[in-house]
Amino acid sequence: MIVCSKTWEEHMYRLSRGLTKVQSVNMKISWKRCHFGYQELKALGHVVSGFPLGIDKNKVAAVLLKPMPQNKKEIQSFLGFAGYYRQHIKDFSSIARQLYKLCDKDTVFEMTVDRAEPFESLREALTPAPLLLMPDFKLPFKLYIDASGDGPGAALYQVQIINDKPVDGPICFISRKIKPAEARYGASQMDCLCLSWALEKLNFFLEG
Repeated sequence: MIVCSKTWEEHMYRLSRGLTKVQSVNMKISWKRCHFGYQELKALGHVVSGFPLGIDKNKVAAVLLKPMPQNKKEIQSFLGFAGYYRQHIKDFSSIARQLYKLCDKDTVFEMTVDRAEPFESLREALTPAPLLLMPDFKLPFKLYIDASGDGPGAALYQVQIINDKPVDGPICFISRKIKPAEARYGASQMDCLCLSWALEKLNFFLEG
């Protein structure tokens, strides 16, 4: 359980509510494993600091030091790692499309130029992966859609005041591969599909 707050008073209030909920369902907490009052901590490969959500650079560095994948198992491992951070990477599905094809059962493994390029693009995207703002449901969101690639993609943004300055930053990026039937869609149909899909996927944020 991670509790993030903007002020110490708010933190105490949220922490109290969280612990009360834990007690109400008869869960037990190991106090030796608990940490309180940290401005920043690492959890599940992310760096949580209350406002922007970053990725653990040590984990990324370990992957970046590895050579080009030489077999399907290695490329699957890389895609699993990169996919875990896909919310930080714009157009993830479009970039990784050729690499996922390489994982198909009937595909012979061969790291050609058109596959090496997206591999390097994903590695580069992980290096300066943008920090994700923590959503503030009291403020409006901005939704951007992109149906021009190899499948629908969208980005959710929000303007927040951080360190007394307005910051227009991303909440998350989403994308998926285009389906065979959708490949026949015209531009207007793809735009409608992309908007409908994005609204469904991001309903939690947009509906509040």
